[in-house]
Amino acid sequence: MRVSYGGSGALARQITYGAPADLFLSANADWMDVVQNAGHITKDDRIDLLTNKLVIVGSSDAEPISLKGWRPDGRIAVGFVSAVPAGQYAKSALENLGLWGKIMPHLVEVENVRAALALVERRELPFAVVYASDAVGVPSVKVLHEFAAQSHPKIIYPLGLLTERGRPVFEALQSQPARAVFQRTGFEVF
Repeated sequence: MRVSYGGSGALARQITYGAPADLFLSANADWMDVVQNAGHITKDDRIDLLTNKLVIVGSSDAEPISLKGWRPDGRIAVGFVSAVPAGQYAKSALENLGLWGKIMPHLVEVENVRAALALVERRELPFAVVYASDAVGVPSVKVLHEFAAQSHPKIIYPLGLLTERGRPVFEALQSQPARAVFQRTGFEVF
């Protein structure tokens, strides 16, 4: 089995346009809905596999921040808020906290959450909004703030089975050993 990595939206569009795939793991339930509504996944072959936390990261020597009264002293990398799930969650959280108008001028929108993290890793930007799992094992960054779960829609990574050939991996990803790996790498499991 070969693995293709990419943004949830890009992968969902490829699948709906006929790209061969056996499984689809999405960082956003809406993109899984697109694939399911196009007839590629049945209700019985879709599960909510993982969840995550939304965080602001900075360099490893940065101080933790509180969003109350926060005035960013630099730009903030975030996935495109119109298309990237992490960017959409970030926008929702900032809106719910009444901070969107204040923080929006400081945002640098990028193509995916890993690109946002890389900007902080390389010290090109002081902050990024990413998933907690993205910061695990990256010694050059640390979590400076964790958004409250109720500030944004629940982050859900659904897994969909597209062909029977993918069933062994579909089942393996739900196993206890896989769950342990997911938890060790910063995800939470259902």
